Amino acid sequence: MKRKFSKFTGVLAVGCAAALTLAGCGTGSNAGSSNAGSSNSTSASGAVKIGLSFGDLNLERWPHDEKDITSYIKAHDPNAQVLVQDANGSSSTQVSQCENLISEGVKVLIINAQNGSALVQVLNDAKRAGIPVIAYDRMIENGPVSLYVSYDNEKVGELQAQYLTQVAPKGNYVLLEGDPTDPNATQFYNGQMKVLNPYIKNGSIKVVYKQWTNNYDTNTAESEMEDALTKTQNNVTAVLDANDSIALGAIQALKQQHLAGKVPTTGQDADLANCQDIVEGLQTMTVYKPINTEADDAAQAALDLAAGKTPKTTGTTDNGFTKVPSILLSPVAVTKSNMMDEIVKSGFHTEAQVYANVPKSQWPKN
Repeated sequence: MKRKFSKFTGVLAVGCAAALTLAGCGTGSNAGSSNAGSSNSTSASGAVKIGLSFGDLNLERWPHDEKDITSYIKAHDPNAQVLVQDANGSSSTQVSQCENLISEGVKVLIINAQNGSALVQVLNDAKRAGIPVIAYDRMIENGPVSLYVSYDNEKVGELQAQYLTQVAPKGNYVLLEGDPTDPNATQFYNGQMKVLNPYIKNGSIKVVYKQWTNNYDTNTAESEMEDALTKTQNNVTAVLDANDSIALGAIQALKQQHLAGKVPTTGQDADLANCQDIVEGLQTMTVYKPINTEADDAAQAALDLAAGKTPKTTGTTDNGFTKVPSILLSPVAVTKSNMMDEIVKSGFHTEAQVYANVPKSQWPKN
């Protein structure tokens, strides 16, 4: 299953408290249905309303983003209302919730898409209503997106493949890719192949198994890895996992064959369990995308758009409909050797959390 955890209860509460008129704020399948008929972009008190739609807040990463975006907006505009919606992994629910936010009259709509190709009607309806849409972390395809805020996703794939080829320049590779409905997954793969193709062409590396993993699901990834090990009779040199949820599943399958820690594995997102696996020697690396930077940039862009200003961008990204103004940030490769500098010292996870399963005598010397 997907990596689930106890949500930041105070996080969604902020969004709900700020949007009492938006019924169902939370995680139920009907969350986001609105009983209010307001079509104004400000409340009766004149406060700006910003919609924030997440595809699935059950995955470990996204509540961090939600909390940071909401906190930044409230810190810079205490009167702002942030209307938070969670689609619980359902693209159809997200469409309904976004339509409700448009009807509610938000000034700006930030969407972390569950399915990047399922929101064209939402984009068109938002444009007709004069509501700018920010695609957050995941691009929304084939429609009028106002701004894209993310990390350089091809660079993510390059970092994964570069590190893996350093520690395993020859042999049989397993590729467990991301959700086929997520445009980012294709970008990760494209970046990986930029690095791997020369090795594949000269025969140093052979891709013996490749699979796309629906919803980056951990249990699905475990089954895929089991299948790969069966088909290769455990003759696997390295595993390129698109993200940390997938890596957890792959590592579990490797454990069953006593191969965990012997076969290099990649990841992405620096989830806590994976950082723990890295310092324990079970996972080789992850790619860290400092969430607060991405969240703050999206929040500031939303405030700028709400005020009629044009956000500063770093370039454009083609979404199949237009070249979308973009803010693209640089990711960081994290291994056991730089875990303290990149993860602990940044405050993303504490030292006690990351090294919880390591004897204290073996913790890094600060």
